[in-house]
Parts: sequence; C-alpha cells; structure tokens
Amino acid sequence: MHLPIHTLLARTAHVQQNYLRPHLNKLGLSPGQPKVLRCLNAYGTCSQKELADCCEVDPASICRMLDSMERDGFLTRRPSDTDRRTGQVSLTDKGKETFHIWEDQCMTLEEKMLQDFSPEETAQFAEFLARAYRNVGGRII
Repeated sequence: MHLPIHTLLARTAHVQQNYLRPHLNKLGLSPGQPKVLRCLNAYGTCSQKELADCCEVDPASICRMLDSMERDGFLTRRPSDTDRRTGQVSLTDKGKETFHIWEDQCMTLEEKMLQDFSPEETAQFAEFLARAYRNVGGRII
C-alpha cells in the first residue's frame, strides 16, 4: 500500500512520541517542555516572548509552561535589567543536565530511525524535511 507523505510524517511522529514518552516522564518533563530546554540551551538567557516565538506557541501557553518548569527547578526567571515589562529566563544546572539527557535519548532514536541511511541520504533527508517545514512557515532554530 502506498501512503502519502503527510500520512508517513504523522505516523513517524506518532511512533517517535510513543518511543520518547517514557523518557519524558522519567525526566519529569511534559510535552512541549523539551522545546523550551532546547531554545534556552541554544540561545542562553531569553525573554518570555523570545521563548514563545522560538517554541511556536502563544505567550499565555509559554507562561504556564515556564511556571511549571520553574517550580520543578529546570529554569529561573528574573526581571530584565533594561525593561521592567519583560523577564529573563535561564536554564538551571538541572535544566542543562536534563536537556542533555533528553538530547541523548532523541539521538538514540534518530540513529535507530536512520540506521539504513547513508550519510549522504541522511543529510539530504534532513534538508528535505527542513525545506518542507520552512515552506509551511516554520522557523528552524
């Protein structure tokens, strides 16, 4: 049976989420929180608005997520030195360590998913996915 690309992408994402869910739970993270860790790890200290943009969610959603992550010790928030209306968000040591453990799990899954791909095919596949993502308005961080 031939499946359209959108179905293959959805099924792959579903299998990926099922594989990673136990690791997410073990680390004390909820869905969406690894994106926050990734953004903060990549960019360092960020404003709440920058995080919302990076994670492609609305500011109210990111606020609730940051409340939970701060309570769990993954990040800290402090007022901005230059703008009283915005706060600065930073990873704690626990947040950094958790991100690296999460990333290791993701890379293990990625290696499994791409085990029969040549390095050239892997690079080309990554470029195709990035291009498709950008074509529908996504931004690669």
